[in-house]
Amino acid sequence: MKLRAKDRHKKAQSNRTPGRKGSIALVGAGKLASFLAPALKRAGFTIAEIVARDQPASMKRAQKLARAVGARAVTIENASFASEIMWLAVPDGRIRQVAELLAKQPKLRAVRFAFHSSGALGSRELSSLKSAGLAVASVHPLMTFVRGTKPALSGVPFAMEGDSKAIGKARAIVRAIGGKSLAVAARHKAAYHAWATMTSPLLLAYLVTLEHTAGEAGVGRETARKMSLPILRQTLDNYARLGAADSFTGPFIRGDSETVAKHLELSKRNSQVLAVYVALARVALDALPVRNREIIKRLIEGHIRR
Repeated sequence: MKLRAKDRHKKAQSNRTPGRKGSIALVGAGKLASFLAPALKRAGFTIAEIVARDQPASMKRAQKLARAVGARAVTIENASFASEIMWLAVPDGRIRQVAELLAKQPKLRAVRFAFHSSGALGSRELSSLKSAGLAVASVHPLMTFVRGTKPALSGVPFAMEGDSKAIGKARAIVRAIGGKSLAVAARHKAAYHAWATMTSPLLLAYLVTLEHTAGEAGVGRETARKMSLPILRQTLDNYARLGAADSFTGPFIRGDSETVAKHLELSKRNSQVLAVYVALARVALDALPVRNREIIKRLIEGHIRR
């Protein structure tokens, strides 16, 4: 049913009425913003503006996202910045530059808080906005965002660091969308981001290695991916409930050095597979319950010296 002109006007006005939990301007219209904006809107926040670069592709993404959340797609130059919160969701290498551009705008009087969502960089990237009188923080969700997926933010940790007032505001927002706050000192951001990288991107690198190893058994990549899922899911479930040590199985916990030797011989056909196998075996020897530890350790070290 088509809305009459008067009704369409009322609907547009209601979309711009501040939500019961406050108003947010999102700077950027990429993957993170496209997940973050709807989650914030569902939680009762108003997304007033999606601020994008004055380029066709950027504005097209901003307009699409703005329509989805009842916001305005704007550039820095024509943004109103009437929101209490400004959240930068731009690539790491542009955060400082964008913050400096924003700090020069004469219309920031209503903005009290500024966040960015880099996992590796601290709130100092927003120092120009802090000098302009805003409380600043880095607020990074420990989650992977891929187009075509809809990850829930409920239970997701958000790593936070910055001014106490900004952290307090960020915690309230994260709580509203169902996430969890995780304090990470600025000096630990690199380590935190390495953890995040190992949790998803490098996990996928490991899974590619798994596919290569399956190929040695005559199993194709697509089949290996599908057939690996049950054991991968059970392993993650065991890890969640029991921890790593009590979930550990296989030849290492049995002390089966003959089987490990066969694995090492096979892995010689692919240097990447061998490197991953040896690296993970060393971690297992150091941190997990392994029988015949010294025998297996000598076997591995002797193999890679050959």
